[in-house]
Amino acid sequence: MDIKRRYSQVLQYFESNNSVAETELHYANPYELLVAVILSAQCTDKRVNTVTPALFERFPNAEALMHSHFDELFPYIKSISYPNNKTKNLLAMAKLLVHNYKGTVPDSVEDLMKLPGVGRKTANVIASVIYHLPAMAVDTHVFRVSRRIGLADDIHTTPLAVEKQLMEHIPQNMVHKAHHWLILHGRYICKARKPNCEKCGLTLCCKYFELNYTQNINPQ
Repeated sequence: MDIKRRYSQVLQYFESNNSVAETELHYANPYELLVAVILSAQCTDKRVNTVTPALFERFPNAEALMHSHFDELFPYIKSISYPNNKTKNLLAMAKLLVHNYKGTVPDSVEDLMKLPGVGRKTANVIASVIYHLPAMAVDTHVFRVSRRIGLADDIHTTPLAVEKQLMEHIPQNMVHKAHHWLILHGRYICKARKPNCEKCGLTLCCKYFELNYTQNINPQ
């Protein structure tokens, strides 16, 4: 199957079966999503969602967070992975957000990446979810699923390389949804250790399924 046909079938399947795809992080505004995404690095959305209600009640905006300090903020996120670094990043991010952007979360990937704790993946998430810009955040799920299905060639061995290939083939108006489609598919179906191919609707256009099942090769 050529790559254009594979993309077409994958996107058509997702559009038909999950037309409304959204982040599982809980947030009420761009500031809250920015904080939640920073916290979600190497941590589950479920865990993040358990700590953010109290966090956002105490620090409802960047200005409130800016005026906090390490010993006050740390207890709110101590159950999150890497709490020391994330506490420092959140405090620095809030100060820069207030001083440079008047507390408003910027809408460009370049400006977002200037904020402490915000890498390319986080910036793409914010740009995609909040502003519906054609930005593809390649986390571990997107990276794994894209390569398994065959949306990304084996030669694309970095998140940035996979991002570029996905952006080349996915229509711009579908990128913000495709990001969530791939994440959710990786989280619940195409799992890291053992993909649940029996419940997957993409087997007819999946390179992994073709190699491991239709050719009688044991799954890896």
